[in-house]
Amino acid sequence: MKSYKKLLMSGVALLTAFSLTACGNDTKDSSKGESTDGKQTLTVSVDGDGYKEYIESIKGDFESENNAEVKVVVMAMTDQADALALDGPAGTGPDVFIAPYDRVGSMGSQGHLAEVTTQPEGITDTESKLVTFEGKQYGTPFVIETLVGFYNKDLISEMPKDFSEVEALTKDSKYAFASESGKNTAFLAKWTDFYFSYGLVAGYGGYAFGSEGTDPTDIGLNNEGTIDAIKYAKTWYDQWPKGMQDVTGSGDFITEMFTTGKTAVIIDGPWMASTYQDAGVNYGVGTIPTLPNGEKFAAFGGGKAWVASSYAQNPELAAKWLEYVGNADNSTKFFEATNEIPANTIAREAVPADNELAQAVIANFENASPMPNIQQMAEVWDGGQYLMFDAVSGAKTPEQSAEDTVKNIKESIEQKYK
Repeated sequence: MKSYKKLLMSGVALLTAFSLTACGNDTKDSSKGESTDGKQTLTVSVDGDGYKEYIESIKGDFESENNAEVKVVVMAMTDQADALALDGPAGTGPDVFIAPYDRVGSMGSQGHLAEVTTQPEGITDTESKLVTFEGKQYGTPFVIETLVGFYNKDLISEMPKDFSEVEALTKDSKYAFASESGKNTAFLAKWTDFYFSYGLVAGYGGYAFGSEGTDPTDIGLNNEGTIDAIKYAKTWYDQWPKGMQDVTGSGDFITEMFTTGKTAVIIDGPWMASTYQDAGVNYGVGTIPTLPNGEKFAAFGGGKAWVASSYAQNPELAAKWLEYVGNADNSTKFFEATNEIPANTIAREAVPADNELAQAVIANFENASPMPNIQQMAEVWDGGQYLMFDAVSGAKTPEQSAEDTVKNIKESIEQKYK
């Protein structure tokens, strides 16, 4: 979700590799851009103490090579992204920080992020698309994330290869849900949550936006593929306990069923692995089973990027940091420190073959749908929340639910993005 190389570029190459446009204040804030001993200062914002420890462990070489001091601050990633519009022009924001891919395009198009023209070795076109908006790149891909399949090794020997094998599990009486006659919990997935159901929708041919996620006028959530996906999901909701329709509570229900040995297969995020481990589940992780139409489950492929603020006091130093932290060597160290999967493909090759969770993320990412990073995606998250729910609950037909979803998304986009 190989070998290591040091990929530090020379100063001249770095200056030509990145194009960073500084906006906002023209006056130098000496307390931020330069320390009292004459060193350049770079302020790095990260999400959590674990990330801070990682930055502290690698910053030494960068500081010595650039006569710089790296100051690390901790702020929640989404909060940092929200704060940049005000903190950047005020001179109080960080020079570089980590941002989710789906925020990069909007922040870049609004002038808050510096443009990047070259990526470190190991960043391919696939990863670069995650930080690209209207032909411009606004960051260095750092982490990849996507959904994976979990299975209980005490109940089944391996992850089912396709959904026909998953469906066969429902015939086993040990998965019967005692509180509701005729219901079973052999397989569970939080498909009333748009993030979790999108892999099913995309696998059947639906899509959020056309032109590889860049055209907000082309919304494919009411096409034939999407309707087929909803109909297939409904066959599962018809046999799942009623609680699975609870948009907010179904996640907890799935966790309870899986950790108590009542569910064989689930679809969830890799971040849940520690919860299952703490609960003592003998779990395995693998590729999500192939869909009934023969296509792959194409969940959103997302993650995080390193970005440079367009208000950075020293744009060249910020550019050097993105190259440094995103190279294969430091990306490998990041994986070793956090077990998060690096976007750098050279570093990914070094992930141990026996690291089942990491390999599952990598494998499922190969099938993933790149998460659109245009600002209109916010309306898809809001409008898509009832795409599955209205149909599987019986409130609407699959066709009507899909049509209403697209209508609501289009209306929101027209109102907010004229």
